Amino acid sequence: MNELQREFLDIVSQVTAHLEYQKALGVTVLETVSTGSAPAARTEEQPMVAEKMPETAAAQPVPRSSQGLIAIREELGECRRCALHEGRKTIVFGEGNPHAALVFVGEGPGYEEDQQGRPFVGEAGQLLTDIIVKGMNLSREDVYICNVVKCRPPENRNPELDEIEACGPFLRKQIRAIGPRVIVTLGNVPTKMLLNTKEGITRLRGHWQTYEGIPVMPTFHPAYLLRSPGEKKKVWEDIQKVMVKLGMVVPGKR
Repeated sequence: MNELQREFLDIVSQVTAHLEYQKALGVTVLETVSTGSAPAARTEEQPMVAEKMPETAAAQPVPRSSQGLIAIREELGECRRCALHEGRKTIVFGEGNPHAALVFVGEGPGYEEDQQGRPFVGEAGQLLTDIIVKGMNLSREDVYICNVVKCRPPENRNPELDEIEACGPFLRKQIRAIGPRVIVTLGNVPTKMLLNTKEGITRLRGHWQTYEGIPVMPTFHPAYLLRSPGEKKKVWEDIQKVMVKLGMVVPGKR
């Protein structure tokens, strides 16, 4: 066996190991870079969100970081960058479509999220799921859901400044890796952090903002809606604006 053959077999071995690793993590869609003029063929395993949006909305080029979500999670590791690690059970990194057109960003994990290692699975999470499934006619697998901080703050309090500063870089990397067309910030913490503003959610909700060139729709956190159900109408108005921005069909409108 000559040197060229050995190098080729080594490359094949590395690629195979990488694919097996991603398969073990549940990754079923890999992003490719076209080297020719012909677009890559669509497959049945591609994200559902493109199927539920008009071709003009789904086909637009989306900038993505070369660093994928898996690499970001590996960089985060068993994070001890702030005191939140002392009381956590699980790091809640985020979940959903790694190429989602829509990203929801919350504040931090609650009890159920800490137990399961998944974002928005408690009572407030069920309300967010209803917004996505019943309101937008999507599934949680179509979008990406994450939080500003990845560990549960004690007693579900708001994250403190040093905790936000410790986790913030990872949220920014997640957003760059996904390259969404729209971001929805849920509550004060993600809104103030991503928009670098002191304005509160009450003033900003319902009005389009921008983060690194990406349209941002601030709206109330689902936990707030559980305490103030009368505000659900305002959130639905905000979500309708998001659907229009994405070129989706809004129920009751033509």
